[in-house]
Amino acid sequence: MALADEDFRDIEAYIRERLPAWLAQAQATPAYDRELYDRVVRVEEELRHQRELMQKGFENTDKRFAELREDMDKRFAEQREDMEKRFEAVDRRFEAVDRRFEAMDQRFTELREDMEKRFAEQREDMDKRFAEQREDMEKRFEAVDKRFEAMDQRFEELRRDMDKRFEAVESRLERLETRMDRFMLWSFGSLVTVGALIVGILKVWPPGG
Repeated sequence: MALADEDFRDIEAYIRERLPAWLAQAQATPAYDRELYDRVVRVEEELRHQRELMQKGFENTDKRFAELREDMDKRFAEQREDMEKRFEAVDRRFEAVDRRFEAMDQRFTELREDMEKRFAEQREDMDKRFAEQREDMEKRFEAVDKRFEAMDQRFEELRRDMDKRFEAVESRLERLETRMDRFMLWSFGSLVTVGALIVGILKVWPPGG
């Protein structure tokens, strides 16, 4: 932790106050006290050196703060001038935009009048076209109705023909079922007969005989 100037002054006053007594004692004391005196002297010199370094550090700090303040003032002044120029340019742009909006309003008014006129003309033309298309659609629907009537007649004829064909198919299926039943009965009778013959042969002619 660094010492303040007041601490250095107190230490220096304390050493100066007691230094003569220490010197007197050092002249009548052994080599141990002399070594202690040398250490005290070195401590005093080191404290004085540290105080000088701190003073230089404070001076350098003040100088740097002054330089920073000047640089910041200069930058703020430049930024303020630049901002004023930009705001002036923005004002000019807004004025130009206002003029453009006025011109656009006039154009929109002219376009609206022209579009209303064109819409009126187009509405009359569209009404006429819708009337013509309605008549044409009615004629086409009549033709479609006639076609549907013809298709209904054809479907009716097809349905009758299909009914006849289904009746014929059902008749064939019935005959086929009858024949299948007869075939099953004949097969079953044949199987029973063959089985009975085999059993009879085995009874009459035993194996190993």
